[in-house]
Amino acid sequence: MNSRLRSLPSVERLLGVREISDLSAAYSHDAVAGMVRLELELARAGVKSGGEAPQIEELVNAVLSRVHRALAPWPRRVINATGVILHTNLGRAPLSRAAVEAAAEVAAGYTDLELDLETGRRGSRQAHISSLLAQVTGAEAGLVVNNNASALMLGLTAFARDRAVVVSRGEAVEIGGGFRVPDVLRQSGARLIEVGTTNRTYVADYEAAITPETAVLLKVHQSNFAIRGFTHSTDIQVLSRLASERGLVAFHDLGSGALLDTSRFGLPREPMVQESVAQGADLAFFSGDKLLGGPQAGIVVGKRKHVDVLAKHPLARAVRVEKVTLAALSATLLSYSRGTAEADLPVWQMISATPSALKARAQEWKSSIGSGGSTVRASKSTVGGGSLPDETLPTHVLAIRPPGSAEAFVGRLRRAGRPVVARIEADEVLFDPRTVLPEETAELLDAIKSALAG
Repeated sequence: MNSRLRSLPSVERLLGVREISDLSAAYSHDAVAGMVRLELELARAGVKSGGEAPQIEELVNAVLSRVHRALAPWPRRVINATGVILHTNLGRAPLSRAAVEAAAEVAAGYTDLELDLETGRRGSRQAHISSLLAQVTGAEAGLVVNNNASALMLGLTAFARDRAVVVSRGEAVEIGGGFRVPDVLRQSGARLIEVGTTNRTYVADYEAAITPETAVLLKVHQSNFAIRGFTHSTDIQVLSRLASERGLVAFHDLGSGALLDTSRFGLPREPMVQESVAQGADLAFFSGDKLLGGPQAGIVVGKRKHVDVLAKHPLARAVRVEKVTLAALSATLLSYSRGTAEADLPVWQMISATPSALKARAQEWKSSIGSGGSTVRASKSTVGGGSLPDETLPTHVLAIRPPGSAEAFVGRLRRAGRPVVARIEADEVLFDPRTVLPEETAELLDAIKSALAG
């Protein structure tokens, strides 16, 4: 064992290897030296446990991998070839060019975030975005926080702390990552009152549950699952009318935040924010980075007196949003205001892409790759991101049956200079053009060719 330990190189020797010395120059000598020491400690532990001493090439590769994982810029941009438009693991909606430019502009310098340029006095970071939200949704006012769960938490804390919130049993849902609506209610200090059954809830069920302790009637859109068959739910218009009659507040958690009619693109009709506002919801809650097509944000729109209560609540500061997000969201909303969202926003470009256009792109990819093991065939894309459950869009994909295993092939794709994420079906690797931006095509093809070459 002693001889194996002595065969391990010193820290100085590893730091002198060209690849590692280049890393020291690019990052930090001390940080790279620390990772060299860590890798050597792991090697010594392995030898003491009866293992062989790694060769210097193995140690160099291990250090390179560790440094790149720890010190390289993150998150990295990847190419999404899965066909899942709102891919949560990949950051959901890509931003429009205008949103990217707006975010970069404010990130690079100072802004009038909380300064009124007319008076020179302190202003509100919410004033401009509130006006823009009102314009595109028909609401009286709006508020933006860091995500939709925070928005709902803020609303429940402000209006229902130590009081009761009535919700349909079929809408007390889990919204992803183990995050559940009943948990949000408990954390806000509100008391959950479930009514109806899993598949059928009537307005009479809400009415019967109202007591002097009730503060809010809550409707939650079932955005990440579907119940079919013998069902009934109470729409927000009826619930809002009941809340108004009883002096309560009606909340509508819309989830995805659709501002365009999804049925125009061959999908089921998602509830639209404008409709919720028009039907009387006191406060409507939705995400910025799903069907809205903007940055991660939680958005609340509704009656001004209720929005003002949220804006003045102490929790609002804890969940407030910063300048870069506000700039990107503002640019996104302007596309809706101008009526150009379908043309401007990648999420709607992808949803509206026709099967014939997608087939043409996939055939171009096949011609460029020139692989005998590839075919173009019909398949399905999904919206994803907890939106439109079980619904798909027709597409055409490039399908490659790689030499060796499909898992090894997609692993090589993920390690490309520009990582590519694809999906596997029946030992084939599928590349869906619906979610590949046009400017990513050259890098995608380079990555596929490299992965095929092993």
